[in-house]
Amino acid sequence: MNRVVITGMGTINPIGNNIETFKKNLFEGVCGIGPITKFDTTGFKVTLAAEVKDFDPLKYYDSLPEARRADLFTQYAIAAAVEAVDDSKIQGAVQPERFGVYVGSGIGGMHTFTTETLKLDQRGPSRVSPLFIPMMISNMAAGAISMRFGAKGPSLPVVTACATSTNTIGEAFRAIKHGYADAIIAGGTESTITPLATAGFDNCKALSEATDPSRASIPFDKERNGFVMGEGATILVLEEYEHAVSRGAHIYAEICGYGNTSDAYHMTAPHPEAEGAVQAILLAAQEGGITADAHLYINAHGTSTPMNDKTETIAIKKAFGDAAYATHISSTKSMTGHMLGATGATEAAACVLALVEQMVPPTINYVEKDPDCDLDCTPNTAVSAPLQAALSNSLGFGGHNAVIALKKI
Repeated sequence: MNRVVITGMGTINPIGNNIETFKKNLFEGVCGIGPITKFDTTGFKVTLAAEVKDFDPLKYYDSLPEARRADLFTQYAIAAAVEAVDDSKIQGAVQPERFGVYVGSGIGGMHTFTTETLKLDQRGPSRVSPLFIPMMISNMAAGAISMRFGAKGPSLPVVTACATSTNTIGEAFRAIKHGYADAIIAGGTESTITPLATAGFDNCKALSEATDPSRASIPFDKERNGFVMGEGATILVLEEYEHAVSRGAHIYAEICGYGNTSDAYHMTAPHPEAEGAVQAILLAAQEGGITADAHLYINAHGTSTPMNDKTETIAIKKAFGDAAYATHISSTKSMTGHMLGATGATEAAACVLALVEQMVPPTINYVEKDPDCDLDCTPNTAVSAPLQAALSNSLGFGGHNAVIALKKI
């Protein structure tokens, strides 16, 4: 079986429009949450989100008309992919037929969907854009990336809600491990800070209605009351180890395990005994030869919802027993909010940076301890640690559980 490594990273997210800025703000505990600026929140109970700041599509597209032919979720994906591919120097160093794209989105072109729906309602069917379908469908980010970089190998857009981009990375890992590709652009993207999506998530009681950004996304805190919508994209370049070594590529970390399970329980609620999450953690850890101790970092799904954080704590304890208490854990959603289909890839990048920098990112704005969440969540301040491995957990609506395991190289 082939070994799989990460040789490039790129991101556009609420605390950084590139990996270097993201790294700085990640370890400094910068909060990316603030008042929603993308629409008028009059009449909405939810007024906060974790928005991408100062995004300029013309850095990645030749013209504004070209950019406007892509929904914002695709624009974010292209931006992150440009950084990751440039970072990896993979283009031209791999056969196009052995170069794949596994990039997903939980929802796809929500901006396009709502804009064109209003056109239909207000102006009639003749006014709906002929680009409506290709801009809206959630596989288009992967398609656009493959066209941008001439990647003609395996392509697999995944849609598993909040687990989407952990699944894309995991499936890309398997494809390279078993010899179907030499390199794959993998990750996720999302842009759903819209009136419709915000109202929908809020009405299913998923979002925090806090008005103070420092008390909105507060994973594992006893006062947590819902997640904060985030947006953006993160892309990793995965590469077969010998291929990377032969071309002198910079290697960030190794991906060594993947778990993929389903709760088969409920549309939105996690299984109360965390059965599927436990199994996903164990599958990834066992494949990667990882055990829980002071050398392990777990980037928890940690959404700041009452049930998720409680059941995820149960899952980690069931998977690792008493050793869970010696393990470094944090939820970076306290800074980025919940980026939905992009969250898993963003948190995988956080795991890579933790291994490279030997530093555990914090769970910020943590105030009141919850006895149901009694593991070490690295409250408020980053901690130096001799990390050797990391797990990134993603637990999605529909009961989708995905976990990837990484090792320091």
